[in-house]
Amino acid sequence: MGMTMGHYTISASSGARDLAPVALCIHDLLGHLPVTARSRDQPGVRVEDGNVIDEAYTGPVLEEVLRENVIKRVQPPAGPYKGIPVVVAPVRDNEGRAICAVGIVDVTGIFDLADLMRQNAKIKREVCGEDPCPLPTESSAAKR
Repeated sequence: MGMTMGHYTISASSGARDLAPVALCIHDLLGHLPVTARSRDQPGVRVEDGNVIDEAYTGPVLEEVLRENVIKRVQPPAGPYKGIPVVVAPVRDNEGRAICAVGIVDVTGIFDLADLMRQNAKIKREVCGEDPCPLPTESSAAKR
């Protein structure tokens, strides 16, 4: 059989059209969370709601990740995701150099778990006072 395998390459000079299929795949895998990607040498893509909405995209965190070659979990200081938690990771070549960066909105960073637990405890105190809530003799099923 004369079958040939498909070949797909991402490089430091990949453009938006090169990065779009990978960004769309990640977008689909993550339940349509926004995804951004750019190569070291060229702007890339921004994907939202199942579509590429920008084919000349770059952002401050993508650029930092390419420069520093590290994963970053931050809230961007500027751009369309300003103040929204994101996580951005480098795609590295065989020598470990960052050639591309891919970012997503970090839904795990939207809530600070410790703060959420403090708020939950405060709400319980306001509703139940010092008594346990529900009382040990009460069951959740009995309240339905």
